[in-house]
Amino acid sequence: MSASGEWAPATSEAAPPVAPAPMAALERRRWLLHALLFVATLATTTVAGALNADVPLSELREGWMKGLPFSLSLMGILFCHEMGHYGFARHHGVRATLPFFLPAPPIPFLIGTFGAFIRLRSLPRDRRALFDVGAAGPWAGFLVALPVAWIGLALSEVRPLPSSFGGLYFGDSLLFKGLTWLVIGPIPYGFDIFLHPVALAGWFGLFVTGLNLLPIGQLDGGHVVYALFGRRHRWIARGFLLGLLALGFVGWAGWFVWAVLVTFAGLDHPPTSDRETGLDPARVGMAWATLALFLATLVPVPIVSFEGGGGPEAEDLVPASYAAPER
Repeated sequence: MSASGEWAPATSEAAPPVAPAPMAALERRRWLLHALLFVATLATTTVAGALNADVPLSELREGWMKGLPFSLSLMGILFCHEMGHYGFARHHGVRATLPFFLPAPPIPFLIGTFGAFIRLRSLPRDRRALFDVGAAGPWAGFLVALPVAWIGLALSEVRPLPSSFGGLYFGDSLLFKGLTWLVIGPIPYGFDIFLHPVALAGWFGLFVTGLNLLPIGQLDGGHVVYALFGRRHRWIARGFLLGLLALGFVGWAGWFVWAVLVTFAGLDHPPTSDRETGLDPARVGMAWATLALFLATLVPVPIVSFEGGGGPEAEDLVPASYAAPER
């Protein structure tokens, strides 16, 4: 039969044999591409980690290993996030690729990567499978990012602010603020936390979790909200798009970029083949827990660059354990 499904006319000469598709060679090339992207991203994140550990560019050849605590921590978070998606996709019979890691120049990109993603080559059959595939990634990444952030904060230093300084200030999510209080305790006036590279990797891991859980389009949060609310997802997505724009006006201008990206990628979620089967009670509970994770990891103002900041005078610094006597 021909490709169209109709009978082909007979001919007097036999058709030449068609060579079988070189599937094995194609599969090897795909594995090679995934491996090369992973190695390239490991290299760029290691350089970024070394720079964040104050290794000068001129000394990277000797000091690059100082970037490994950052790169291995961050790559572990991203890898577990994507493999969470991949594992549940395979469980539900959804065709999916292995993770594609995206390297980025360490300068000006602070972490040396644009992240990672997998491609779904088929859609989950119902909203239960969609929820499992969509929520598994953020939860898997979170379960790695949480101890990474905890260990990193324990390795971080609380130092007095210098009289004049500049640099980057990392905002807090509710979760990271709570971790900071548990691990370090109250920060006295005139002091701040100087994050260890492992803490910085944990911070970015939690931040990426919050970004992916935005309930818009085909982001992880979009999968979760569509699985939970069905077609009402489209109104929720548009409401959160307005929220991103509002955050861009009052906080971080980077939210404007995200608003443009998610708009061009599509605000709506494609329907599953089975539109009627909703989530069972256990998945409904996990869906609400996933939305709570989104709120806990959201950072309204993630990064602020500033120059010429001024710390307090030395005589104004009071140790945290010191309480001035009442007069």
